Amino acid sequence: MAKITLGPGTFLYPMPTTLVGANVDGKANFLAIAYCGIVQHTPPLIAVTLGKKHYTNQGVKDNKTFSVNIPSQDMAEVTDYMGIKSGRQIDKSSVFTVYYGKLSTAPLIEEAPLALECELVQTLDFGGTNEVFIGRIVQAYADEEVLTDDLPDMSKLRPLLFSMHDNSYWSVGERIGKAWSMGLNYEERNK
Repeated sequence: MAKITLGPGTFLYPMPTTLVGANVDGKANFLAIAYCGIVQHTPPLIAVTLGKKHYTNQGVKDNKTFSVNIPSQDMAEVTDYMGIKSGRQIDKSSVFTVYYGKLSTAPLIEEAPLALECELVQTLDFGGTNEVFIGRIVQAYADEEVLTDDLPDMSKLRPLLFSMHDNSYWSVGERIGKAWSMGLNYEERNK
């Protein structure tokens, strides 16, 4: 099958939809972003990429903390709203039930089934329109209902996914196999 050239672009699918939280001017503020990913396992590091003009950035820089809240599909409408409206326009501190964990300046969302509390490690600027905040995950919080064997379960979590170039939200599909296991079948068949 012939490949079509698309040019350079951010075609990594799927992207997690997250709500990044930071205290700005003494109030909890949240921003919907999908440019987010794990950097390394030990110590646990995560990267969130925010446009330089976002209101949330100042809170991350001032407090050196932020949260990454994973909304469920049931939170799609309010999550999208957090990306439409700026904290400069509206007070987002009362949209969710806010709580704090180990860090007193990283607001977490009670309604989100999974939340990561992060301490800022580094800010990267590649000269474009964004800043990349690298955070060390100091604690993770989950609703008991989304756990199986004390770990987040994708089928129960029902995370909200995003595709950038068609501006659409998606859901996770079915489980197709066990990682670091099903590949052994390939090896066995191809001896």
